[in-house]
Amino acid sequence: MTHSPKANQGERNDVLLGMPSSDTVKRHLSSLRLFQFSSWALSLLLVYLASYLPQFDSSPEVIANLTPTDTTSDNLLLHALQRLPLLRWDAFYFGHIALRGYVYEQEWAFFPGISFVMRNSARLWNLIFARDLSAPLTWNGVLIGGFAATCFTQTAPTLYHLTLHHLGSPSAAYLTALLSLLSSSPATLRLVAYTEPFFTFFSYKGMLYCAKSQWFLASLSFALAGTFRSNGFMLGGFILYGLLIEPVLYRKRLPISHIIRAILYTSITFVPFISHQYNAYIAFCTQTSSPAPWCNNFPPFIYTYVQSKYWNVGFLRYWTLSQLPNFLMSAPVLVLLLYFSSYHILHTFVPQLIRLTSNVNLKKPSQKQTSRPKIHKVPSSPFLTPNLTPHAIHAFILTSALLFSAHTQIILRVAASMPFTYWAAAYLVVEKPFWGRLWVGWSLVWGAVSLVLWTTFLPPA
Repeated sequence: MTHSPKANQGERNDVLLGMPSSDTVKRHLSSLRLFQFSSWALSLLLVYLASYLPQFDSSPEVIANLTPTDTTSDNLLLHALQRLPLLRWDAFYFGHIALRGYVYEQEWAFFPGISFVMRNSARLWNLIFARDLSAPLTWNGVLIGGFAATCFTQTAPTLYHLTLHHLGSPSAAYLTALLSLLSSSPATLRLVAYTEPFFTFFSYKGMLYCAKSQWFLASLSFALAGTFRSNGFMLGGFILYGLLIEPVLYRKRLPISHIIRAILYTSITFVPFISHQYNAYIAFCTQTSSPAPWCNNFPPFIYTYVQSKYWNVGFLRYWTLSQLPNFLMSAPVLVLLLYFSSYHILHTFVPQLIRLTSNVNLKKPSQKQTSRPKIHKVPSSPFLTPNLTPHAIHAFILTSALLFSAHTQIILRVAASMPFTYWAAAYLVVEKPFWGRLWVGWSLVWGAVSLVLWTTFLPPA
């Protein structure tokens, strides 16, 4: 007996449906923690072994004196930690800001959240191990302290609850959370003091609060995320969508209180970005006899200036032949996000807009309707639920911005902060098994390769 493609798709979707039970959720979360720890431990083991390979750049040892030499039992932990690739790429900036504050103009491209965490984690490290809170901070201290802090930013359980809330399926939530353990940048997400673990952690928390209509807590979470990455202010779009756009789409009454709350809560998410620009303006434009060139720009933002001057960021500036390897390395994530976000928008959001405008036209007495307008039918897929639409829009905009106007390989790091990445992967696994297997295979291979590249100080950054 043969089955039609539609029947097979229905069977696969049925696997994801069902009412969640507390026992199932507890079992899934317990299993997730085990897999999460296992993947973290395996990643640590791989980078530890890779640390014996020759490094492309020896600056970590020169700058931070991180060469492990003491292998006595009392210093065995420190010896092992010193073998970890904690000082790579942007971590040079993070560590220097944590130790000295903002000294150089280009350092203002990085937001203060990560250096704050590294600095205070190092002080806590001194208190616990040196019994001296006033001990001077060192490179070892801020790097190891920051690494320790990342251990408290595990996001798989939050992603599980977020998926369960949106899809109502424990199986889909469990699958999505498992796929999130196959990060396209496992080093920056789990093993070093970088912006991604903290940005992802607070982003997920805020998204879950939005799903539960806890808008104030969502705005605070998004604001905290914004202290780590400049694109944090984009998260305010989830608040605007939930309070303003969604009621319109479902033709609900939009009270003035919703508009006021949307403006207020969204403004909170902009505070870290505006505050960072303001502090730079005070330092470079008002407290010096020779203001910086960007002080006369409108708006006078140091962030866009240093990104353009020191990293050549701008529309299509990165589209050069020499950067082709970075585009190729980023291609799987770019294709996944752009494909599924546009697919979701076309099959879910656009029909909602058509339905809305059609109903508006039907209410006009001057326009005679001879037949009902044709509306595209939404495919019966749990991953095309309107609950995921704001995530699809956010993923499409952010991915497009990184593709056309930034160092494109950053998507390998930033993708983890978008739950939509793993919903897209779960969609492939469930509804397009061949492509799903390819994605899982690529994630496993690339994850291991990227850890070795990171450890030996090779691109992508």
